[in-house]
Amino acid sequence: MKTRLSFQKIKAVFFTAVIMSLFGYAPKAMAQTGQTVKNVVLVHGAFADGSGYNALYDILTKRGYNVTVVQNPLSSLAADVEATLAALDRQDGPTILAGHSYGGSVITQAGSHKNVAALVYIAAFQPDNGESALDWAQKLPPAPENGILPPDEKGVLYYDKAKYHAGFCADIPKEKADFMYASQGRFFAQAIAAKITDAAWKTKPSYGIVATQDKSILPEIQRTMYKRSNAKITEIKGSHVVFISQPQAVADVIIKASKEVKK
Repeated sequence: MKTRLSFQKIKAVFFTAVIMSLFGYAPKAMAQTGQTVKNVVLVHGAFADGSGYNALYDILTKRGYNVTVVQNPLSSLAADVEATLAALDRQDGPTILAGHSYGGSVITQAGSHKNVAALVYIAAFQPDNGESALDWAQKLPPAPENGILPPDEKGVLYYDKAKYHAGFCADIPKEKADFMYASQGRFFAQAIAAKITDAAWKTKPSYGIVATQDKSILPEIQRTMYKRSNAKITEIKGSHVVFISQPQAVADVIIKASKEVKK
């Protein structure tokens, strides 16, 4: 009887392992194998969606990273933080949390999660407690190319379609810019105006990427925020969507962070 029971247990374990492998699951003890942090969570910003991370995803996954792209609802900062925390909950260990543009506010608020090893700001806002992305956006007069329109009657912000290419993503092909505009999320003004209450960069290492040709968040604003937080700064020649136009350069910063932080 004992032998029969043991055989049944062995069969159960075997079939469980087969099913797990078919659906892409792996034991957590085996998931983190390299000497670096192997998980990366990417958070997009306003007037875009997660599809813009495609090239960056390809580069990082080919290097062995487990990459998750958060699709923010963009309805409020709290909702976007919730979506990011849900993604972080599913990571099996230390994670690099990267955010673009308004996504910098999201990772600032969500970055205290136990799995976050470091923060990477990609041409992003980096507010302190009691500050919002809007506070920083208003520090300097906007560039002439900037096409952010006042909120409509429902409180939604839109980017002037006529200025989207020049003001948001001038260094990518017009056809790709048109797709980005068509696929963007609906961004509510209350999200960019929400105040940070738990600035993770105060306790987590941070890396800041300055897009030197940015017309949506001026490079001077990016530098000021990053210097205040003692972030490790990398300047990359590119538009606001430098992660699309220069994905390898952005990947290099994320890879650097994964190797430098304490696990």
